[in-house]
Amino acid sequence: MTENKHKAGFVSIIGRPNVGKSTLMNSIVGENLSIITSKAQTTRHRIMGIINQDDLQIVYSDTPGILSPKYELHNSMMSFVHQSLEDADVILFITEPNSKDEIALEFIENTQIPIIVLINKIDLSDEVKIKEEIEKWTQKLTTAKAVIPISALHKFNLNYVFEAIRNHVPEHPPFFPKDELTDKSMRFFASEILREKIMLNYREEVPYSCEVLIERFKDSDDIIRISAVILVERDSQKSIVIGKQGNMLQIIGKKARLDMEKFFGKKVFLEQYVKVEPDWRKNKYKLSKLGY
Repeated sequence: MTENKHKAGFVSIIGRPNVGKSTLMNSIVGENLSIITSKAQTTRHRIMGIINQDDLQIVYSDTPGILSPKYELHNSMMSFVHQSLEDADVILFITEPNSKDEIALEFIENTQIPIIVLINKIDLSDEVKIKEEIEKWTQKLTTAKAVIPISALHKFNLNYVFEAIRNHVPEHPPFFPKDELTDKSMRFFASEILREKIMLNYREEVPYSCEVLIERFKDSDDIIRISAVILVERDSQKSIVIGKQGNMLQIIGKKARLDMEKFFGKKVFLEQYVKVEPDWRKNKYKLSKLGY
């Protein structure tokens, strides 16, 4: 009896902001590896989530939403998208009904990598519109290997997505140990959880002007001690983040700590500071120090 040969490959999830890339990633992997908010530009890094079976390893990459850069930060974010496409074996191109995808489509023009089009958020649409979208994408992207309507939030049709991916992943030994879930560190997820609370609890430009730097992450048997610095660009933003008598900082700190304890499975002591770092989004040197 012939043994099944092992398959392994990289699958890049791309699309414009807010089409559901991070929701899809979390639904597939079964863990909240990517933060999710209703705001565009929530995902700033390439985050890998790894699915393992006896004869299969799929390394998914959640990527920033494709946009026209306005800051140096945006250029760095788009570089993560390009990097994910350079080693991709399969591309999941996510769209939604009535989506404007022209800029995102430029990233996959003339690619030879197998593309699977996913029409997301069909739970918010109707059958006639979904059929129209399937027909539109079948004609618009004739090189696509499949066009699949899905609801990433409700995990609808994700089994068909998995089978389509499996058909196009090459034979290869695993790239990562079989017990690994992601390529990111616990320190990274601590910063992302706190940044998610900032994205959810502040308005207008403030969330986009913030970055979280973990200065200390000490993991012991019964507790993780974390010291985090929230970077902002102006003194006025610092005042907003802290809030009257520090109330806003306390609120986001408590919410972040509770989510960290759930994610890490142990008690967390979190201390936070707010620091003004002028124009960090526009400065290549500062962005490099922050991991961009």
